[in-house]
Amino acid sequence: MTAVSMVLTLAVVVMWLGHAMPKSVALVVGLGLDGGWLATLAYERRLAAQGDHSTPVTVVGWVFGAAATGVLVTHALMAEQESVGAWLAVSWLPLAAKALWLVHGLWECTALTPDALDAIQGIQQEARDEAAVARARLRSEAATEETRLAAVTQAGARVARVQAETAEALAEAWSTLEKARQGEDTSRALTSVTSRVTPDVTARWELPVWGPSEAVPALESGPALSDEALDVVVDEIRRSEVPALSYREMSARFRAAGHSASEVRLRAAWKRVA
Repeated sequence: MTAVSMVLTLAVVVMWLGHAMPKSVALVVGLGLDGGWLATLAYERRLAAQGDHSTPVTVVGWVFGAAATGVLVTHALMAEQESVGAWLAVSWLPLAAKALWLVHGLWECTALTPDALDAIQGIQQEARDEAAVARARLRSEAATEETRLAAVTQAGARVARVQAETAEALAEAWSTLEKARQGEDTSRALTSVTSRVTPDVTARWELPVWGPSEAVPALESGPALSDEALDVVVDEIRRSEVPALSYREMSARFRAAGHSASEVRLRAAWKRVA
């Protein structure tokens, strides 16, 4: 694109100035314009290769590109009506060539060696592998959890179904017992049976009733041993044989003798006497 724009600029300058001055002079002017542009471009590329940059050189290069574009645009506007569009279509080539050199310079600034590119590809591939493994692990765990929940739900449903069937069977049994208890035929049959066993006595046969029951008072426990008395009993049982009994044997004989004490108090007494 740079070569084409230089040829077009040179041709336009020669055709444009060829009527007012000798063509050799016009050729020198055109070569001077293209040469200045090419010189600034080469110098800018040299600085870029050295890792340096010069703003004045860049400005001069853009000035030469703008001048070449201006020459092409001016020639297009002064050309015949039929060729105006064609010349305007190629008038942007100098600026486009300069922009492409700028993009190429930026690309060179970010260029990497093959080793660095291989390392980057390896890192990216490793990251993709780890992500794939993580996704597979999550899917597997989700499937396992779904299976476990399904099994727990089915087991719970079976337990609930068995409980419902058991409650229904129990309700039917209690209903049958209630009908039998309140039936007249049942009372006469039971009366005839009990009268043979106990004459002149008519026992009433009571079936169990499904309902609240009366509380049974708890058995009264004997008075708890004091620490001194507990120590005496523990020491007597412990020394009842030679060698002395272990704690487990002593505890078993203590319970078998009918004594009562909590495990904490019994172990404390054992520690005191032993």
